[in-house]
Parts: sequence; C-alpha cells; structure tokens
Amino acid sequence: MKNLYPLKFSPVYKDKIWGGQKIKTVLGKDFGPLPNCGEVWVLSGVEGNQTPIENGFLAGNELNEIVEIYMGDLVGDKIFQKFGNEFPILIKFIDANDWLSIQVHPDDKLALKRHGSLGKTEMWYIMDAEKDAELISGFGKKVDKDGYKEHLKNKALKDIMNFEKVEKGDVYYIPAGRVHALGPGILLAEIQQTSDVTYRIYDWDRIDATGMTRELHTEEALDALDFEVKGKYKTEYDRKKNQTNKLVESPYFITNILQLDQPISKDYSELDSFVVYVCTEGAFKLTYEDEQLEVMVGESILIPAIAGSIGIFPKSKTTILEVYMIME
Repeated sequence: MKNLYPLKFSPVYKDKIWGGQKIKTVLGKDFGPLPNCGEVWVLSGVEGNQTPIENGFLAGNELNEIVEIYMGDLVGDKIFQKFGNEFPILIKFIDANDWLSIQVHPDDKLALKRHGSLGKTEMWYIMDAEKDAELISGFGKKVDKDGYKEHLKNKALKDIMNFEKVEKGDVYYIPAGRVHALGPGILLAEIQQTSDVTYRIYDWDRIDATGMTRELHTEEALDALDFEVKGKYKTEYDRKKNQTNKLVESPYFITNILQLDQPISKDYSELDSFVVYVCTEGAFKLTYEDEQLEVMVGESILIPAIAGSIGIFPKSKTTILEVYMIME
C-alpha cells in the first residue's frame, strides 16, 4: 500500500437563504450556479456530503473511504477505535449575509437517542466582520423553561439572548446545548463534531422564495437547551507570532492558532491523531518528506497521524488554525 501524504479536498457548497457572496469574493471559491453560498464544507465525512480528495494518487476518493482503508495510520489508533470509518471532525467556512436562525444542537447522549448520531459541539473563528456585526451566544438573562417558552410564544426571544459585537480574530466556543445565531456581515471558520443535527428555534419570521417558512423544532429544542447564564462567552487567547497558541481544548477537538510571518516546523510523531490545517488568512507552502503543497486562504489540509515533521512556509502574513484530537 502506498504511503499517506497531506490531503487536500474538493469542497461542498451550500446555498442558504441567509448566504452571501464572500465565499467567492473573499475566499476566491467559485460556487457555480448557486445564487449565493452560505457555507462551504472543506473537510466533511457527513454521509451524502463527503469531500473528495483532489491531490495525489488518492484523488477522487471520499474522506470516509480512506479512513476505512488506512484506519489508525490516517486518523490515529485511539480515534479509529472510537469512531470507526466516520471522520470525526467537520470543517466549514460560513458567510452570514443575514441572520441565521436562533438554534441549538443536542449533545451526544440526546442525539444518539433521537437520531442515532453524535451531537454537535462547535467553535467559531471570526475571519472578517463588518462594522457593528454581532452574534448570539447563550442566554443574557436568567430564565427557566416556562419563561423561555413564554418569550418564544410572544416573539420576544431576543430579549433574553446574549448579543455580542464581534471583530476579526474573535473566538467563540459553542458547546452542545448553548443557544446561538450568527448575524449579518460575518465570515468565519467553523470547527465541529461530525454531525448535521440542528434544532431551529426561531427564524425571524422569514419566508423563502416560495413563500414558505422553514421548519422549527420547538419541542425538540427544549430538552437540548442549557439555560445557564455565563459570565463570559468569548474565548480569550494569546496572540504570540510564529508560535502555537491554544484556542480551544475540549473532548471533541483541540484547536490552536498559528499567526506566521516566517517559516516554522512542527513535529507530530508523538501525537496519535490526524492534524487539520485551516488557512484563514494569507497562504503557505507545506512540506512533508518529498511532498510540497500550496495552501490558500479558504482551504484545509488533512495531515495523516503517521506524519512526523512538517514544514510551514508562509507566503505573507498567514493565519492557520491547527486542529486535532486527544483521546483519553
């Protein structure tokens, strides 16, 4: 069997009622005949939306096909033991040209019971934000289930939401159970569990081109919601140049940030996990053994678990999210 190498994937584009043009104008991706593009899935093992490999001898194979073939060599032995042939992380870029629905995701236990799938914990890295752009993360006022239902019935949900003004570089961790929504003028990278289970709570009374409203999941959401009010929702982090800075450490994924203006090397020989690089700004050349790969903004690269030393050569000021997992 031929040796594994860093893998680049062909993206999957999603037309959304709230989507815009930044996937094309900022990230340089052609989403073809779609009128707009709300999401581009750049690394996905979600059934029916798998991303195919586009470089090297494995080109054309979908992500989960090569997990099945290479197993622990690709994803890490402990990760393969737990997740089998399904790649456990989903990477997206999202362009919010209008408000996304106020929504919540179930945790693993509830999602398994109801849908036979994993739950959905995610994080957002804000790549670009227009002036006064904002999002919702969590509740802003203490409320119980009955109070929440009353606000929902009276279309006053926004009165108990926590709104946050955002700017480039902000990070939000959204554990399963936390109510959330993105507002217009935000372009971001999303890292999440491999799951497509969303409970839509409120959709701003919006209608689509056919005059229909989108389905709401009012009752399903009740059991999923975490009503606790947090003191702080935004993630603070160090921004040291040309070093690895921790963003999020969770049981579902670990994400670091690399803000580079000079070459660095990374050694993953002791890490029993795949590594994903998500380029959110600039561009870089990745070197591995005899392989070289050009990576542009809006692209992600999957580095197999058997990889050792990696070289990163930024073309200019470059920002990379580094994503992997550590299994207990």
